[in-house]
Amino acid sequence: MLISLQVRNFAIIDQAEVEFAPGMTVLTGETGAGKSILVDALGLVLGERGGTGITRTGTNRAEFTAEFDLQNLPDARLWLEEQMLDVDDACNLRRVINTDGRSRAFINGNTVPLQSLKALGEMLLDIHGQRFHQSLGRREVQRNLLDYYGGLNDVRAMTETAFAEWQAVAAQIASLEAADTDRASRLELLQFQITELDALALDTDEIAALSQERQKLQNRGRLAESVTGALHRLYDGDPLNAQRLIAEAMQAIEQMCEVDPSLKPIASLLQDANIQVSEAQDMLRRYGDALDMDPARQNWVEERLDAIYALARKHRVETAELADLHRTLRQQLDDLERAGEYCAKLADEVAVAEADFRNLAAQLSAGRKKAAGNFSSAVTGTMENLGMPGGVFEIRISPRDRSAPRSWGVDDIEFLISANPGQPLMPLSRIASGGELSRMSLSIQVIASDGSTIPTMIFDEIDSGIGGGVAEMVGLKLRELGETRQVVCVTHLPQVASLADHHFRIFKISDGKSTKTAVTNLGIDERVEELARMLGGVKITARTRDHAAEMLRLGSRTRQKKISA
Repeated sequence: MLISLQVRNFAIIDQAEVEFAPGMTVLTGETGAGKSILVDALGLVLGERGGTGITRTGTNRAEFTAEFDLQNLPDARLWLEEQMLDVDDACNLRRVINTDGRSRAFINGNTVPLQSLKALGEMLLDIHGQRFHQSLGRREVQRNLLDYYGGLNDVRAMTETAFAEWQAVAAQIASLEAADTDRASRLELLQFQITELDALALDTDEIAALSQERQKLQNRGRLAESVTGALHRLYDGDPLNAQRLIAEAMQAIEQMCEVDPSLKPIASLLQDANIQVSEAQDMLRRYGDALDMDPARQNWVEERLDAIYALARKHRVETAELADLHRTLRQQLDDLERAGEYCAKLADEVAVAEADFRNLAAQLSAGRKKAAGNFSSAVTGTMENLGMPGGVFEIRISPRDRSAPRSWGVDDIEFLISANPGQPLMPLSRIASGGELSRMSLSIQVIASDGSTIPTMIFDEIDSGIGGGVAEMVGLKLRELGETRQVVCVTHLPQVASLADHHFRIFKISDGKSTKTAVTNLGIDERVEELARMLGGVKITARTRDHAAEMLRLGSRTRQKKISA
C-alpha cells in the first residue's frame, strides 16, 4: 500500500507531501492546478522516463520519494531479498532527476538502476491514465489486457522467447541459403588461395631469419674486412698483438707471485683473458670461413623474401599475419565444404524450435479462449451499472494464418461492443461516444485488475466525458474497488468525490512573481465546500452547499452500508 508521496521542485510544485490511507482517495482541484502532476510524480518515482524540462523553474533538480507498506506483499519482499536490498515492512523509493535529464534511483537508501525501480514498482502500484481511453482501441493493448486478466503473462513470455529462438535459427538458414548462390566460386577462390600459401610453405620465424641473413649477405665484404682486422690485432701479423702482450704480462706477474702471493688472483685473471682471446680467435676464423659462401645464396634469399612480401600484399595483410591467414582460409574452406551438413543440422533445429513455439502458442491460445469468456461476461455484467443496460461486450479470438505467426502467438484479438440492445457488435475502436468509451475503459480496467495482486490502483481522470447518474455509477464502481485495495482517483466529478474515504484538494498559490501547487487534506466542512465548488463553479450558493452536504451524507451512508455488509 502507498503510504506517502513527497515531491520537490517538479513542474509547478515547490514542495508537496501527501499521506495516503487504505480505501478510496480522490484528488480534486480546478483545471490547471496540478492534479495529474502528482500522478506523473508517482510514475517517475516508479521508473517512468523523465527527460529534460521537468524541474521547477530556477531549480537544478527534482526529487521524488514514495513510501510503501509491504506487510502483505510477499512477492515484493522476496524481490528485495533477492536483490540484497534492505527488507522491512516499509519500503522507501526515491528518484532524483537533474535539469539535463540525468537521474539517480534509490531503494531503501541503496543506489539502484532505474530498471529496478520499474520492476519493483510494477508489484506495488498500477497507474491508469487519461491516455488509456485512446489506446484501448489498439489490438496490442487489448491483447495485453486479456493476457493480464487470464494470468497468462508467464506463458506468453515463454512463447515470445521460443519465437525468438525459432526465428534466430531460421535466419541462419536463410543466410546460408543466400550465400549458397556463390558457393562454387567461393570454393574455387579459397582452394586457389590455400594452394598458393601451401606452395609458399612458410615456416615459423622464417621471415625474421631470412631478413637477418639478407642483411648479412649484403654486408659480407665489410664483415670479412672487420674479421681480418680483428684477427690481425689479436694474433696474426702484428708483433704487438693482444695475445702476445697478455702472455708477457701474465709471465711477469707469475714470476712475482713467489715474492707476493697476493698477485695470484691477478695472474689467474690474465690466464683467463689469454684463454678467452684464444677462443675469440677461433670463433672469428670460423665466422670468416663461413662468409665464403655460394654467391647464388643471396639471390635465393632475395627471391624468397620477395615472394613472401608479394603474397602478403596480395592479401592485404602484414607478413607476420600470413600464417594466421592460412589457418583462417583453411577453416573457411572446411566450413564451406561442410555447409550442406550444417544446413541439415539447422533444419532439424528449426523444426524443433518451431514445434516448441507452436506448442506454447497453443497453450496460450487455450488460456486466452478460457479467459475471454470470463472477461466478456464480467464486463458485460458491469455495463448496466454504468448506464448501458442491455449492452454486450465480447472478445473475438481469430486464428492467424499459419504462415504469419507473431511473437505473441497465433491469435488475433479484438474487443467488440454493442452499447445498446439491438445494435450489432462493433470493434471497440469505433465507439463514437466519448462517454461510452470512458465507461468501457473503466469497466475493462476494473475487471482486468480483479485477479491482480497489485495493492494500489491510480486512476487519472478516467471519468472524463461522463456526468449525471452515470458519474455516480462510476463512483460506486471505484468505491467498490476501494474495498479490496487502495484506490487513488483524480476526478472532476462531485458524484465520484463524494463517495471517497479521503479527499485531497490541489490548488495553486501565487505571490505575483511565481506560482506553485499546494495540497491539503480536507475535513468534512472543507469537503462540502469543495464539492459545492465542483457543482456550482465560481459562484457558490447556500443551495449548492446544501446539495454538496447531502451528496457527502449519501456517500457516507453508502460507505457505512458496505462496511456493515
